[in-house]
Order: sequence, then structure tokens, then C-alpha cells
Amino acid sequence: MVNANEPDLQGWSEERRRNAIDIADMLGVPLDVYTSDPMSVIPALDDYVSRAPLSEFEESDWVTLHLDLASYVADFLIQKYDAHWTVVDDPTGPVGFRYVIEATGLDGQTRRVDPIDVVAKEFSNRPIEIVRMLASAELTLKLSPQADNE
Repeated sequence: MVNANEPDLQGWSEERRRNAIDIADMLGVPLDVYTSDPMSVIPALDDYVSRAPLSEFEESDWVTLHLDLASYVADFLIQKYDAHWTVVDDPTGPVGFRYVIEATGLDGQTRRVDPIDVVAKEFSNRPIEIVRMLASAELTLKLSPQADNE
């Protein structure tokens, strides 16, 4: 059993992966399709989010949606770019650390992004668009050719 105040990177990674797979399944995207192409879930996920009664959401609904989308963003980056979860210190956070995604950009530099932050940014820029959210993460990690043109 892992201490609640100690990072459990493997457990976190496995839970987020399982969550992303469950989302694809809930949206009718077969496992083999999703695992061979994580973008295959985008149309259904966009439709799901656009139809969700966001104005009626309670805090628990927002937390669930936030974590679901963060799980998908992370899984997309892991599948498409061979990114991985890692733990970073966060002395201002409630537990003193955060789980973030780490990837090597097109310029060879390793960067990190917190999928929870990516989703939070998208929530403040409605309507929620899955492709824009993924692009934001890609640009932050400089995984997109457009990032080199800035």
C-alpha cells in the first residue's frame, strides 16, 4: 500500500490509461480501433462534450469531466508521441507533487505539461473543443511542426 502523501506513478498511469480506454468504450469506439489510433475517439468525444448539459453540472460532474478529459489528453500524447507520466515537486499543492506528461519535442528538448492544466485552460475557453485541447498540449511540448515556427 502506497502512503497517500507519496506518489504512486505506476498506479496513476494505469488508472489514467484505464479511464481513457473506458471513455472510448463508453463512446462506442472499439478497443483495437482506439489503441491503434487515439484520434478515433475525437468525433464521439466532441459530440459527447458538446451535448453535455454543462450549465446544469454540479461540482462532482465537473471534476469527473475534467479528469476524463485529462486522462484522454495524456493517453493521446503517450500513444502518439511516446510521452510518459512523471512526478514533479509542487510545494504549493496539497500533496507536494504533481503528475505530469513528459515528452521530447521536435527540437530534441524534453518538456512537461500537466493534462489537468490543459483541460482547465480549455474549460475557460468555451465551447470545449477536443482538437484545440490536444493542439494546446502538442504546442506546449513542441511536438507540432508549427511550434518551431514561432
